[in-house]
Amino acid sequence: MTSVIARTEDRKRLVRRLAGGGRGFAEQYGFRVTNNPSSLFQLLCLAVLLARRGDFRRALDAAHALPDSGWDSAARLARSLHADRVRVLREAGQRGDVDALADLLGDLARTVVERYRGDLRRLRATAGHDPARERALLTALPGVDAQVADLFLRETQALWREVAPVADRRALVAARRLGLGRSADDLAELAGSGESERLAWLVGALARVDLEQRYAEVSR
Repeated sequence: MTSVIARTEDRKRLVRRLAGGGRGFAEQYGFRVTNNPSSLFQLLCLAVLLARRGDFRRALDAAHALPDSGWDSAARLARSLHADRVRVLREAGQRGDVDALADLLGDLARTVVERYRGDLRRLRATAGHDPARERALLTALPGVDAQVADLFLRETQALWREVAPVADRRALVAARRLGLGRSADDLAELAGSGESERLAWLVGALARVDLEQRYAEVSR
């Protein structure tokens, strides 16, 4: 019994350490997480880029490069030229088929403008705040598969509370290795009932631990 209590207390201490910064994954890397059209679209682009193979730092650089180039909303990215998107993505360190990626981001932006007037809050409203429907509408967008939807909702669950609990694959890998559970529900229980913001901080921190391979550091 004592060992079980000790393990429980150890897990709680680790959760406090991980979530104690009060910022989720995107915020840790300089992205705003607010419920406005510009922020939500930037988070969606970040999710698309993070889902690609390769160094995650290049994905972060590319995600920052889009608003830095003036494309901080779906409408502005939709009006951008393909050649300019290719140039910006290459300068940000993207590899592989950059032309296809530039096409995809342009298609994504135009579709969000056409279907939701550039505002993903309209997607949420169209779904009636139903998590399954929100996922379905997200994955109907160009370049958004289940993995991208998980990455996007991992961040927005602090804002769109109905989708919680959400944990992406990397966060769950870290959770298992650190003994914090095997599912988003396990992490939600540790974060606290109804604490979707704290859960987002925890899940984001776990994803970062796995991406940066910081297991030894957080296990001390």
